[in-house]
Formats: sequence, structure tokens, C-alpha cells
Amino acid sequence: MDVGILKRCQSPWNTPLLPVKKSGGTDSRSQQTEYSCEYGSVKFYVLCGFGGVLSCGLTHTAVVPLDLVKCRMQVDPQKYKGIFNGFSVTLKENGFHSLAKGWAPTFIGYSLQGLCKFGFYDSNMFGEENAYLWRTSLYLAASASAEFFADIALAPMEAAKVRIQTQPGYANTLRDAAPKIQITYTMMKFTYFERTVADSVVSVLNKEKGSSVWKGLFARIIMIGTLTALQWFIYDSVKVYFRLPRPPPPEMPESLKKKLGYTL
Repeated sequence: MDVGILKRCQSPWNTPLLPVKKSGGTDSRSQQTEYSCEYGSVKFYVLCGFGGVLSCGLTHTAVVPLDLVKCRMQVDPQKYKGIFNGFSVTLKENGFHSLAKGWAPTFIGYSLQGLCKFGFYDSNMFGEENAYLWRTSLYLAASASAEFFADIALAPMEAAKVRIQTQPGYANTLRDAAPKIQITYTMMKFTYFERTVADSVVSVLNKEKGSSVWKGLFARIIMIGTLTALQWFIYDSVKVYFRLPRPPPPEMPESLKKKLGYTL
């Protein structure tokens, strides 16, 4: 390093690398990576939000067929007795194209959810001292508040999606369903029940008929496991592609060290 053979650089994964450079030459085995923007800048949050749109919108849209069968199992367990039976009945009655029912509100709704969830979580409005002192509490508060606003954005589209999938004759497309949705009531209803055991209750509330609360649990487990893994993979890939800086590791700010008498 001292003689210039080795140079420190930062990889997109925030891991130090030591590229080897030939003495007297210009080639190196790896190039120094520069971030595309500053951590906490407007561009940083815009790109984080864009990553959230892709990670949530694309993944949820990809599992629409499984989601459709799950919702139908929840509102009509006598007819749709299981995952495979649910697919079989749906294909026999409505054909292959019916498995895509609700894809438009799913894509729009979960894209908005991802925009809020990932974009708001990566924000920091408390200053470096408070962020360090209360970092664990802030992690929890950031994720909870981000999900709260994300589900408000999702609620109307989720209501339209569930009714398209579970109520015959209600609507076949988002364009048909949108005028029928009571936006204010739906937003409040879904905000409080989304992401709980009442994933079933979401279907029941929009069907307004009795059903089994635990029906579709296995399908839900498959969906969440797949979605969670894919969402983080896509979101992190977007950060790497756009060369976004990683949040710095927790370190006591100099101003706080002085206040606590750790430095002279």
C-alpha cells in the first residue's frame, strides 16, 4: 500500500477491496467504485423508492394466481377445498386466463406500497446523535410507520383486487371495479386489518359472508416466504445497480463523544 501497489476502494456491498495494480502499469483487477449519490440525498430516496416499486409490484403480481386461489379458499371453503383443488376448479370454470384476475390493482397497489415501505424506512429525520442513541427503537419505529403509510396507499387497490377475484359479477377489471369502491371506508378498514392474521379477514370483509379465518394459511405461508426473499433480492440488486451508498455502521458521533466526556 505504501508503495502504491495496493489501493483501497469501496465495493457496492460496502466491503473493502484491495485491487492489485502492476508496477509501472495502468491496469488493475478491479476499479475503484464511486457511489452515484450521497447517502440521505433526494436522489438516494428516489432510487430507494424505485427499488421498492420494483421489488413489491413485480413480486406480488407474479404470484397473483396463487393469491386468487387463496382468497377464494377463504371466502368459499366448501367449493375451494385446497390449493390444488382451487386451481383445478378455477381452470375448469373460467379457463387459464382467469388466474390473472386482479393483476392490475395488485401491481399498482403493491408498487405504491413498496414505494412507501422501502422509501420511508431508509429516511432519517432525527439527527445523528438521536439516531445513534435510539437506533434500535428507530429501526422498529421506521419499519412500523413505513408499513402504516404503505398499507394506506395499498388499501383501495387491495379492496378492488379481492372483490374482482372473489365476487362473481362484481367486476372483471380495475376500470370496472374502481367506481364501486368506497375509498375512505376501504382505506380505514384495510389499514387496520392488512398484514395480520386477518389476511383472511380482508377477504371476508370484502365478501361479506361467513368463512374460515384460517383457510388459506398454507398458501399464505408459501406466498410470504417467496415474496420476502424475492423482494429483498430485487431491492438490494437495485441498490447495487445504481451504486447507492449503504447506511454507515452505527458509530457514536463526535459531538456526542464530547458531551459524554469521551474526548478531550
